[in-house]
Amino acid sequence: MFQDRKNLLYYLGLFSPLIFLVLLILVFSLLHPRFLHPLNIFNVMRQISITGLIALGMTFVIIVRGIDLSVGSLVALCGLVGAVIAKGGLVERFSVGVNTELANPWYWALAGSILIGVVAGSVNGLCITKLKVPAFVVTLGGLSAYRGAALIVSDGGPISGFNEAYRWIGQGKIGMVPIPVIIFLVFIVLCHIILNYTLYGRYIYSVGGNPEAARLSGINTDLIITSTYVITGFFVGLSSFILSARLNSAEAVAGLGYELTVIAAVVVGGTSLFGGTGNILGTIIGAMLFGVLQNGLVLLNVSSYVQQIIIGTILILAVAFDRFSKSTRSV
Repeated sequence: MFQDRKNLLYYLGLFSPLIFLVLLILVFSLLHPRFLHPLNIFNVMRQISITGLIALGMTFVIIVRGIDLSVGSLVALCGLVGAVIAKGGLVERFSVGVNTELANPWYWALAGSILIGVVAGSVNGLCITKLKVPAFVVTLGGLSAYRGAALIVSDGGPISGFNEAYRWIGQGKIGMVPIPVIIFLVFIVLCHIILNYTLYGRYIYSVGGNPEAARLSGINTDLIITSTYVITGFFVGLSSFILSARLNSAEAVAGLGYELTVIAAVVVGGTSLFGGTGNILGTIIGAMLFGVLQNGLVLLNVSSYVQQIIIGTILILAVAFDRFSKSTRSV
């Protein structure tokens, strides 16, 4: 009987995000007739792709027992830098239209956004590994610093009005599938392969499971940990560009609350905050769960304040259940 109870808890812990996702879809489809409309489904997928890309990177970070609270602020900074490059410089940043003589191609803006994200991720990782400052403190400081830098770049105002090629990355489609969704799917496959079928992926799980044992076995733990923050920075830069292209605007308030949504998606998807376990497919289910939840609540006219309460509560319950099920299985 006791063993059966342990097995039940194990499978509940393993499949609970997927079960909850299916239940949410059923409930919202019954409560609102437009929920399962193809246009709404693609809208949900497009929305998920923005935070989902960051969640892919956050999965790497959390597996090695890290955390990154700066991703929301970094989204704003990366997006603004890319927007300034697209506009042709700080002088043209507030122009309503596009100055074809000064404007740069969209791929330069994309490269600029990603570069800022990678540099910020490197700084976060090096401060954690070389200066031995806790990840929570480093990224909490980044949350404030990157938002402040974003305000300086934007001078408090939005930068908007990009050319058609720029906007196509966020608004375009191939067939019925939005471009952001296609980009998201490509990186899901890539990250899944890296974590499950490469030596680097095995190193990540080793460092997250037992950092000291990994170090004694010859793994450069500092390099592995830093690299996960660089990966997250890359995805932040990419998602910030897609977000600005989708909205045709970049501003300093972009990405507010993203850190909570992203971390919640990763943790609810089964990646333990205590390191060593997690996978990309679980993260995708977690991201879909919160995307469906937010979309359904909006359709039902639930206050955004209440939505934040629900998301925070689900995050706490997910971590609590993860700890409870693990402690039960260890008995």
